[in-house]
Amino acid sequence: MSYKLFIPGPIAVSEKTLRAMAQPMIGHRSTDFVALYQSIQPDLQALMYTRDPVYLSTSSAWGSMEGSLRNVVRKKVLNCMNGAFSDKWYDVALRDGKAATALKAEWGQPIDPEAVRRELATGGYDALTLIHNETSCGCMSDLAAIMKVVREFPEVISIVDTVSSFSAMPIQKDELGIDVLIAGSQKALALPPGLSLLSVSKRALDRAAQTEGRGYYFDFVEFQKNHEQGMTPSTPVIPLIYALKSKLEDIRVEGIDNRHARHARLNRTVRDHVFAKGFKLFPREGYGSVTLNCFANNLGYDLAALNKILKSKHGLVIDGGYGKLKGKTFRISNMGDETDATIAAMLASFDAALAETPKAAA
Repeated sequence: MSYKLFIPGPIAVSEKTLRAMAQPMIGHRSTDFVALYQSIQPDLQALMYTRDPVYLSTSSAWGSMEGSLRNVVRKKVLNCMNGAFSDKWYDVALRDGKAATALKAEWGQPIDPEAVRRELATGGYDALTLIHNETSCGCMSDLAAIMKVVREFPEVISIVDTVSSFSAMPIQKDELGIDVLIAGSQKALALPPGLSLLSVSKRALDRAAQTEGRGYYFDFVEFQKNHEQGMTPSTPVIPLIYALKSKLEDIRVEGIDNRHARHARLNRTVRDHVFAKGFKLFPREGYGSVTLNCFANNLGYDLAALNKILKSKHGLVIDGGYGKLKGKTFRISNMGDETDATIAAMLASFDAALAETPKAAA
């Protein structure tokens, strides 16, 4: 049977978006592709609040995240870690042969700007990685406060993963001074997986040009050379770019501010409803994600059984906890194309399924 995804990603894709992917194929070195590529740049720059170009990479966001390390880390990178995916970035840095330090917070706790300042003040770093919205535990760090600290250290290139927050809330890249902003297709943009977006500052581009061993596929210099011609370095996933163009049209019609407000409203709706059932939020108060809610399973329900009922009887699934939080938390997405009506229907199904769900064995 078919079912709808209310997990943190990939998420549900609209029929309009799927139809956009079915357009006739074009050559990626053709004038048609150049027109397609250039047509989406203004909308992407508006969503990222930047004057810098937005590169298109045929990869998951992890490709761009790893590639960014290879482009800008020459001395040492500070990996800010407070969940599964930010923890992984430290592992990736080590696998790339980069000197790295793990700045750890407990899962669900935001990154402390003062801890960032203390570490950067040692003078040992030329790059920093941060996941803005850590989906594994539903925790969103204070990006503005952290970037205010990072700006005190002009030698440090900031690499920020906004994969699960991009387009759902304002992230003002240029004003914040973010050097490398990375997003993915399968989260709030509500596209299928396989495309990542990255916007790179002039100083990050200059750093890349002086960095050896940056490879080819994710080389910022190659991206820029091709961008200037309205192209990508390698054969791109053209159907997803068609889908992206369609989604950007949708966002333009809705209005960026309205889109941000809708995500915030739906997030509160889910949170208030599940709170009323007696559940609590897992991340620290005031630092919950705006695109999903990660709830503590403080009432002890069998989350696998809950999801089985949701899938078989209601045609939807939520997430039963990630990694070491499996069974201890559950996550419900409100990102992408969701509306008041679709969230209300999901919550009604959640209530009905919860009433049939047993408590987990002690």
